[in-house]
Order: sequence, then C-alpha cells, then structure tokens
Amino acid sequence: CATMQTLEPWQLMYYLENVNFTTSFGDQVSFDENGDALPIYDIMNWLWLPDGQTKVQIVGFVKKSATRGEELTLNEDIIFWNFDSKQPPRSVCSESCPPGTRMARKKGQPVCCFDCVSCSEGKFSNKTDSMECASCPEDFWSSVQRDHCVPKKTEFLSYHEPLGICLTTASLLGTFICTLVLGIFIYHRSTPMVRTNNSELSFLLLVSLKLCFLCSLLFIGRPRLWTCQLRHAAFGISFVLSVSCILVKTMVVLAVFKASNPGGGASLKWFGPLQQRGTVLVLTSIQAAICTAWLVSSSPAPHKNTQYHNDKIVYECVVGSTVGFAVLLGYIGLLAVFSFLLAFLARNLPDNFNEAKLITFSMLIFCAVWVAFVPAYVNTPGKYADAVEVFAILASSFGLLVALFGPKCYIILLRPERNTKKAIMGRETPKT
Repeated sequence: CATMQTLEPWQLMYYLENVNFTTSFGDQVSFDENGDALPIYDIMNWLWLPDGQTKVQIVGFVKKSATRGEELTLNEDIIFWNFDSKQPPRSVCSESCPPGTRMARKKGQPVCCFDCVSCSEGKFSNKTDSMECASCPEDFWSSVQRDHCVPKKTEFLSYHEPLGICLTTASLLGTFICTLVLGIFIYHRSTPMVRTNNSELSFLLLVSLKLCFLCSLLFIGRPRLWTCQLRHAAFGISFVLSVSCILVKTMVVLAVFKASNPGGGASLKWFGPLQQRGTVLVLTSIQAAICTAWLVSSSPAPHKNTQYHNDKIVYECVVGSTVGFAVLLGYIGLLAVFSFLLAFLARNLPDNFNEAKLITFSMLIFCAVWVAFVPAYVNTPGKYADAVEVFAILASSFGLLVALFGPKCYIILLRPERNTKKAIMGRETPKT
C-alpha cells in the first residue's frame, strides 16, 4: 500500500479512479483510468434580444460518467433559432422510416435520401429503417399498420350467423312439420283418404322427407372429414328414397286405373305391396352404390381455401370427384323426370281426388328448384355455395311436403265430410 512518505505518481492513479464528489455548483466530478477529469460541457446559445443586443444562455450540457457513459441533456424549448420559422433547420437527409414501411432509395441523390414506402398487403416490417418487408406466414395477414401479422379470419357457414340461423330454423321447422303430418296420418290411418293413397308409401315418404330436412344440417358448421363425406351421401340417398316413393306411387295410380278397365286386372299383381317395397329398395340401393363408389374412389374432404380472399381462410368441402357428384345429382334428376312424366300422363284420370295431379305439381317444383341450383352452385364461392345447396334441399323438400300432403291434411282436418270413399271416388250425390 502507498504511504504519504513514499507515494509514487502511478500509485495516485488508483485513488483518483475512486474519487467522486459534487462541487458547490452542483457538478459531479470524477476521474477516468488515465487520471483525467471526466468532462462536463455546457451548451451555449446566442439569444437576440429585442433591443438588438445578444445574450448567451445555457440550453443544455454534455457530461461523461463512469457508470452511464456520455450523456446529453438539452432543453429544446429555450433554444433560439435565428430563422424566420423559429424552428431548427431540417437535414437534407430523410427522416427514419417507421415500422410498417421500408426504405426506397432516391436515384441521383445522397445515400441518406430515401422514401418510406408502406409494406404491401400480406407483408410487414417491425423495425425502423427496414430495407425490405417480410411476408406473413400462410395463415396470417398483415395488420392495418403493416407492423405485425395477425391471424386470418376464418369463414364458413356457421350456426351463429344470421344466414346459418335462418337455414337451421327452416330445417328444424320442416322436420317438425313432417313429424306432425306423420302423426296425423298414423292417427287417421283407417280413413279412406289415407288408405286410398297407399298409406305405407306415404309413411315412408314422410320419413324420407324428414331425413332430407335433417341432412341439410350437415352443410352448416365448420367442415370436418366426416361431415364432408356424410353430407352428400345422406342428401343423395334421402332424396332418392323420396323420389322413389313418389315414382312407385305414380306407377300404382296408373296400374289401378288400368286394372279398372276391362282385361286390365293382371297389371295390379305387378304392383303389390312386396313389389312396391322391392322397387323402392332397388332404386335406393343404386344410389347407395353410387355414393359408396364415390367415397371409396375420391372422397369429399375439408379444404382450407385462401384463393377467394387474401385476408380470409374459407373452409369448404371439395367434392373430390366431380363425376361422382354429377352422377349422384343426375340419378336423382332421372328419377324425378321419370316420375314427372308418368304423373303428367295420369293427371286426367277420372278421380275426384287425383293424386297424380299433386305428384305432377310437386315434381314440377322439385325439377325447377334443382335445375336452377346447378348454375347457382357453380357460380357461388365459399360458404354461399353451401347455403345455395341447403336452400335447394329445403325448397324442394318443402315443395314435396306441401304439394303432396297439404291438400290431404286439409281434407282430413278441416273437411272430414269429404274424407269418405264415395267422395274420393267422385260418386257422392251432391246435396241440393
């Protein structure tokens, strides 16, 4: 250790580094490793007074400390700038580009001169003076300020939006009406109106229409693998079951009329209850086979579509095989057209309550709905394509339900005097 008697200059340096005191003026004094006092500089500003004199005032200071390094303190409010604008001069260099922009150099000008160009959609920059904008990940999109990425919005036909709520309500309403009509028919199954209109096929038709209404719910909600596979299969089989029942009912009407003519009794043996069930089963099995082949070869699957909107992810079900979907719809259309033609031929049969007229009208509605559906479905993107298909399912189901069972329920419930065999066959003597 150094002593006062034998102190060497180099030993004094050790003690100077630890010296730290504040003067009476408030300045803090300390020394660096070389023994030099850490500087404190006042920043002076010339101030022009109204009488033409000048005054020098302190507007800040620069000091260096051992702990915080160099430190600048400046009171900009009291600085006098000798310009007409009374504002500090601006540099010829461009100011820094904030986050969300990138630097674009100006040709023929100094390197510090540039424009701040906003990042394009889908790109961002989160640093000052960024040279390039980075692209957002696939499932993200740039914010409004372009300074960060946010998750893309998702879009699908949801149960929580007004369109989904309306379609769900219509589907459940149709299911309830089918159940109600089925209850009415079962309760009045012994009356002529139900018995003469092939009660077994009527019950089966009401059940299939209920399935048609319920299958529309599979098109609502976020697409999953099982909903994508099940929705079209359930839709195709349910509608073929309905149209098959209508087709068999039409064929039975024609057979009954032919049997009423001389020598036509043999035609009825081909349309007994067993043959009717078998025909419906065979026609429905063909559609089931089509759906099975479609699902096995090229099954529908959920798809995350980013082509419709840049800032949205549209969840949808791709049909997999367009041919399979076309064959499914084509088979339904073939049965519907065949049913319409047979019913149209039998529309003028001599019967007070000719069901062929009702079938003709119902199949006309059915065909019109699905003919309009195809171009609308092809030209509608995203969730609205599902909404169009659900609307076609509901419209055609309601058309069949109202056209086929509306007049019958009216007679059963409100006009029971017409629910007799004579009235239905047109043999009742009118009252005078």
